[in-house]
Amino acid sequence: MGNPAKIIRAAFAGAALLLPASAGAQEVKHYRFAYDQPRNTGYSIAGDLFADKLKELSKGTMIIDQYPGAQLGQEPQVLQLVKSGDVEFSIISSANTATISPQAGVMSLHFLFRDENHVIKGLADPRVFEALKTMIDETTQGLHVIATGSQGVRHMYSKKEIHNVGDIKGLKVRVQATATEDTMFPAYGAQTVHMPFGSVYTSLQTGVVDVAENSINVYLVNKHYEVAPVLNITEHEANNALVFVSDKLWQSLSAEQKQWVQTAANEISAKEPAKAFELERTAAAKLKSIGVKIVGDVDKKSFTAVADPYLDKLAKELGPHAVKVKDLIRSIN
Repeated sequence: MGNPAKIIRAAFAGAALLLPASAGAQEVKHYRFAYDQPRNTGYSIAGDLFADKLKELSKGTMIIDQYPGAQLGQEPQVLQLVKSGDVEFSIISSANTATISPQAGVMSLHFLFRDENHVIKGLADPRVFEALKTMIDETTQGLHVIATGSQGVRHMYSKKEIHNVGDIKGLKVRVQATATEDTMFPAYGAQTVHMPFGSVYTSLQTGVVDVAENSINVYLVNKHYEVAPVLNITEHEANNALVFVSDKLWQSLSAEQKQWVQTAANEISAKEPAKAFELERTAAAKLKSIGVKIVGDVDKKSFTAVADPYLDKLAKELGPHAVKVKDLIRSIN
């Protein structure tokens, strides 16, 4: 047996270490922030902006642990984990958000945004944010939108050059699982194939799909250029994302903590989209330097001639929240 006095003194010393946390300073809590892309993408920029600001505002009591690269699952699975409260925060493409709130598909409408500046302005617009927040709150449960994000705009990549809409006729295109994609690509004459993002590389390699589409940096960091060496600058769709907090966590926070979380999330909406487009330019330069063929002269008018009539029609089919979001975005100059 050890010396009883020593044991008691040690127990008291241990108890004393615990006292300041409950008596004075708040205890430090860690929260999970999950996303399906690797580091050095728009998603990790969002994670860093949020983590740094939240740590600063909470004086180090609220710490974000990031889980990149689909460590906690692909986007549809992560959405369910956020809804159940098993993951506290995540950034998810608006297209995959449509798996729990179909009207979110409005953000994936082809040629909804005119250009890069329109995307940046649209995602930072407080009216657009409020409309998206209301849409999620009124159409699904268990989570809330706290920010908007971007990974640039989406382009089609394959083994062949695409110069106009006729060039994708009959091709099998991997698309995100939204009603808007399932309408638009067949309207261009292509066939759609659904699969998780993690399966895209092998499917391009084996010919299960002929074409995939995503932002330039996502194409680069996931090495999709190895199996689809032609990047066609179609700019057909904004690569929008939404940042979520689980309702379970939200309800447990004090008013002050909620304010810290929302203020930290505002950093993402304000700063991340422009940084994501900077990443796009850096990625394009890198791809060019390693010999990837970049087709810059795509005839976008051949695509918009097909897509434009669908904008109002699809938004209306999705529902009133979708119509409101679409009208707000279109009205931004």
